[in-house]
Amino acid sequence: MKKSITLLIAICLSTSIFSQSSINDKKNQKMKLNAGITTEKIAESKEFYTKVLNFGVTFENEFYLLLHTADKNTNLSFLLPNHPSQQELFQEPFNGKGMFLTIEVDDVDKIYNEIKSMKIEIKIDIRDEPWGDRHFAIQDPNGIGIDIVKGTSKNLIFY
Repeated sequence: MKKSITLLIAICLSTSIFSQSSINDKKNQKMKLNAGITTEKIAESKEFYTKVLNFGVTFENEFYLLLHTADKNTNLSFLLPNHPSQQELFQEPFNGKGMFLTIEVDDVDKIYNEIKSMKIEIKIDIRDEPWGDRHFAIQDPNGIGIDIVKGTSKNLIFY
């Protein structure tokens, strides 16, 4: 009986150790997010993101555009809907609702003034929030709200 209990405890402990290391492996796994928007407005999107938000072009062809932020750490892509090279999952165009992007910047006031001088419509005027963020919002040609923020990451708690 003692041998059975000892064996059972050993199995439970080893299972716990293996499952814990599996959880830690997942937490430490490096990931990079590339958000994509399926849209007919690839040219308008390219113009907006490169001219207004200083994104660079990483790659483009007749049906796909891959942009990157100025520091080249984040990508955003645009895909022409119903393109025969794409699977059905990526065919339907974005409908302009239910999505937003947050762009963290060092000097939100400077960016605000630059964008305002370009006569881009400001959807949410610059303001300070009680939780410490200073931000404003604009909208891209696809209807996506873009929140330009100073302060977001330092106020978030990551688990």
